[in-house]
Amino acid sequence: MPVVSVDSLTKTFRVPVRESGLAASVRSLFNREFRHVEAVKAIDFTIEPGEIVGFLGPNGAGKTTTLKMLTGLLYPTSGSASVLDHDPSLRERELLKRLALIMGNRNNLNWDLPALDSYELQRAIYEIPKDQYASRVESFVELLDLGALIDKPVRNLSLGERMKVEIGGALLHHPEVLFLDEPTLGLDVTMQQRIRTFIKEHSRKTGATVMLTSHYMADIVALCERVIVIHHGRIIYDGALSNLADQFAGYKTITVTAEQLTPSMESYGSVMSVAAQVATVRVARAEVSAVARRMLQDMSVLDISIAEPPIEDVIADVFDSSEPET
Repeated sequence: MPVVSVDSLTKTFRVPVRESGLAASVRSLFNREFRHVEAVKAIDFTIEPGEIVGFLGPNGAGKTTTLKMLTGLLYPTSGSASVLDHDPSLRERELLKRLALIMGNRNNLNWDLPALDSYELQRAIYEIPKDQYASRVESFVELLDLGALIDKPVRNLSLGERMKVEIGGALLHHPEVLFLDEPTLGLDVTMQQRIRTFIKEHSRKTGATVMLTSHYMADIVALCERVIVIHHGRIIYDGALSNLADQFAGYKTITVTAEQLTPSMESYGSVMSVAAQVATVRVARAEVSAVARRMLQDMSVLDISIAEPPIEDVIADVFDSSEPET
C-alpha cells in the first residue's frame, strides 16, 4: 500500500499585478488587479514504503509547493493527497508525529540555543522515551560527526554544521516519511557526501520513505533509483533514473584513443573534445555501433569506450523536451 498517494493535486496562487510608476502604485491602493498562477497542475504519483524518490525540476517548477502540500503547510486548490493514510491538509497530530520536512534554506532549531537544548524540546514535543532519545542522540553524534557541535548555539555554527544538527533534530522522532528540500544546498563536497551517506543509512535502518529534491545530481545518483520530474507544474517523467537517458537523451558519447586520430573526426559525429591522441564524439544512439566499427577500421585504436551522457546533460534534455507554457 502506498505511503504517499497524490491524485490530480493542484495549487493555484492569486498574486497581485504590480506595475511600475507612482501613478500605478496609487491606483493599486484602490483597485488592485490580480492574476492566477497555477504552480502545480493536476499531478499524480504514488510512493511505496521504503522508497527513496528524487523529485526533480528547475526553479519554479512546483517542487517545494508540492512538498508543502504533502506536509500540510499549504492547502491544495483541488485534487487530493494522502500521506500514511491521512490527509496532510488536516494537519492531524497523529500524522505530523510520523513525518518530517527538512529545507536546506530554513532553520528549525532555535537560533540562540545549543542544538542539544532544542533536541530536548523535540523530545518533549514528540514524547520520545528518554532511553530512546539518548540512544538516538548518541547515534546521530557518531554518524553525523556532531561532536561538540550540539553544545554550541546554532547561530555560531557554519552552514554545513547547521545542516548536520538540523537533520539530527528532524530525525529524532524517527519519522516514517521524510521530505528533504535541497538538504545539501551550499555545502562543500565532503559535507554533501557525509549527509548523503547518513540519509541512505537512516532509511535502510528504519525503513523510512524519503522524497528528495536537489539541484545536485550527485545527491540523486547516490540515493535514488526512481525519479519524478516536474516542469511548469506538470509531471513529465516518473520512472527509473537509469531509463532517463534512454527516453530523453538521443545520443551517447564515444571516447577513442588512437595512435593517430583521423583529421576528419567530425565525420563520426559532434566532436566534444580533441586532445593529442584522445577524442570524444557525441553520436546518435542508433548509430553508435556503426560509428564504433568505422573508428576501429579507420584508425589504429588503442582504446575505445561508449558512455551515457552526464546526468546533468540528460536532465537538461528532459527540461528542453517539455514545451514552455504559452
